[in-house]
Amino acid sequence: MQKTRLNTLFDNIQIRLNQLFTNPWRRISLSLMSLLLGFFIGQAVSTTAGQEAYWDITIAGFLILFTETISRVAYSQIQQLKKKLWLEILNIFKIGFVYSLYFEALKLAS
Repeated sequence: MQKTRLNTLFDNIQIRLNQLFTNPWRRISLSLMSLLLGFFIGQAVSTTAGQEAYWDITIAGFLILFTETISRVAYSQIQQLKKKLWLEILNIFKIGFVYSLYFEALKLAS
């Protein structure tokens, strides 16, 4: 890539965020917030998509595509991607999202 001001700005932001989240407590709190946000978004999607019955199959297809794409990238064999903070946070978000969908299914089945 070219060395533009925008690329330099994004590189500096990424370096500062990585330095900020090297502290284990900050990383744990960011992971917990991501898990809870995924849980909240999962419940919001399930209740909103459940009201319009003709969107159920389309939304389910998008959700499967979303979760499987994140899983494929997060659990790939590439060692460089395993150390990325954004990928770890996105994977934890996905875990909270899927957990909330299972939780909603258990509530509806009982």
